[in-house]
Amino acid sequence: MPVEFSREAKDRFNRMVTNYPEKRAALLPALHLAQDEFGYISTEAEEYVASLFGLPLAKVREVVSFYTLYHTKPPGKYVIQICRNISCHLRGGGRVIGYLENRLGIENGGTGADGRFTLQEVECLGACEFAPVMQIGENYYGPLTERRIDEILEGLK
Repeated sequence: MPVEFSREAKDRFNRMVTNYPEKRAALLPALHLAQDEFGYISTEAEEYVASLFGLPLAKVREVVSFYTLYHTKPPGKYVIQICRNISCHLRGGGRVIGYLENRLGIENGGTGADGRFTLQEVECLGACEFAPVMQIGENYYGPLTERRIDEILEGLK
């Protein structure tokens, strides 16, 4: 089923592209707009955005698949991103992902059956001083322990 921006989103898109010397430079914010509009970046949304820029679908898919901030399937209400880079790894990041998988009953990359949580390991969250660290929405949490993770999850109820 083809998708299309609402009138308001089309207006935002048209204003957005005027901020860039080349229209194609607005691809990342346009994908954010699409994700806000549709909830995630489906194949249909990729095709739609590609058509807005006159790009091959493969070029848009490259961007969507590279960045962890774009979701290609409906995410849970809370997207929990866990850093797996060296600082977090050395300070127990592997245990954090294992604990969350067991605690939530979700494998890395998955969403719980109730649609509440999506669990996603990411390359780096850029918060080494808080290692091991996770991000939920706009908030960073760390350094993480099992007890701290439990407190954070309880606070989301």
